[in-house]
Amino acid sequence: MGHLDAVRVAELVAPIVDRVTIAVHRASREQGREMLTQFGLTGAGSLIGLRLALPTRSVPLDQARAVARYMSDTDFRAELSGQAERGMLVLFEAAVDSTDRGRELYREMFALHDRTASALWEWRASGLPRLADLAGRMVAAGLADPGPAFAATAPPYEPADATPALLLFNRLTSLRQHRADAHAAAWAEAGLTVEQIQALTAGPLREEIEARTNELAASPYAALTEPERLDFLAGLGALSG
Repeated sequence: MGHLDAVRVAELVAPIVDRVTIAVHRASREQGREMLTQFGLTGAGSLIGLRLALPTRSVPLDQARAVARYMSDTDFRAELSGQAERGMLVLFEAAVDSTDRGRELYREMFALHDRTASALWEWRASGLPRLADLAGRMVAAGLADPGPAFAATAPPYEPADATPALLLFNRLTSLRQHRADAHAAAWAEAGLTVEQIQALTAGPLREEIEARTNELAASPYAALTEPERLDFLAGLGALSG
């Protein structure tokens, strides 16, 4: 595989992180809909994006906006207002927080994700503590200079009884937001707007932005040794999803 420096691993691991985290969401979708129905909700919306912070802390609105940076301002405000009207969120002038009812939903949501991830990755259970530890070290490293979406999800809330599967899932979700911030910084450096990057097709400019994204997303991986980066890449690649 050649020399696995932090930039190269940031490039290689990104689609794997996407694959395994999305797999947990897909596998929990049916039960998740039933859970939301019990709370009188038709969708999780902003609740899912901010779930790693709101159980224990408020989130500044600029950070919440970064998590939903590809949503229009109108839709973003409407989404938060809707969840506030349903009794799930409290909106302040510059921050958003969870209500007691919202935290009750989060307890059930984390339990569902825990069961789902544990079942999905059961055959690799012995390797999950190692992967969760490596991911935790990378999240900690990323906090040295966090972007806004990463700051909204890191350090991630971790229930006291969380299994290694849930710890890994939540920490990977934070790392996805670290890369999302890196990507946003890369296309902003190129002078693009949200609408322009969404419309940008394959070509030299897209390749330049992706390469710059890898550079900016590499700092958490620099916290690991090269053998640890290889272990992380191989271990994640072996997970179902």
